[in-house]
Amino acid sequence: MLTIHAAPLVLPVGAAAVADGAVAVDGDRIAAFGPYEEVVAAYPAARVRRWPGLLTPGLRQDRALELLTRCYHPDPRESDELGELPLRGEEFERLAATMDTARRAGSVRRGLQRMLRHGTTHLAGPLDAEDPALRTAVSRSGLVLVPPSPARSGPPDLDPFAAGGDLARTAGAPLTVGGRADLAVFDVPDESALYGGGPRPCVATVLAGRLVHRSR
Repeated sequence: MLTIHAAPLVLPVGAAAVADGAVAVDGDRIAAFGPYEEVVAAYPAARVRRWPGLLTPGLRQDRALELLTRCYHPDPRESDELGELPLRGEEFERLAATMDTARRAGSVRRGLQRMLRHGTTHLAGPLDAEDPALRTAVSRSGLVLVPPSPARSGPPDLDPFAAGGDLARTAGAPLTVGGRADLAVFDVPDESALYGGGPRPCVATVLAGRLVHRSR
């Protein structure tokens, strides 16, 4: 079914921002984007999803390998003991010493799911093709693998914007007609609110046309 995703502001990257904009998605492809009234007029039978804030391309996670292989993502059933945030460093090493294959695969799957909750649709490689748990989980996730980015210092973060890049630097690929429909929606008033230390809640992630995360 053709779906229109509408938001008060659409930031395509590589094209002008669109106030009261919309993106029409047909299958896994972008059929059109532009002012809401024009897109709806072109596709009057489409289902419409209205989102708050701003709609952007899906984001690229530059630290995917570290987040998936050098961090442990606790199961919700472990939250009382381990908390909810990824464990790294000495805490990860302590767990890794006794971690079996099933537990490690579960951590990788949860890490990918949590990336989707931050608007991630692209993973910067390389990822270890010899690691079956990682290879299988990434293949099944539908996330796009892209060439590696320049090395970054500091701890990895699930939030792609934590690295300090702007939207043009952090987007997986610009929104283009005919391009893959990878989108993220953030409940913030404008682009500047995506940066800095304030909250930037991702309310929806669309991966190849599929709504894979929504918080409302």
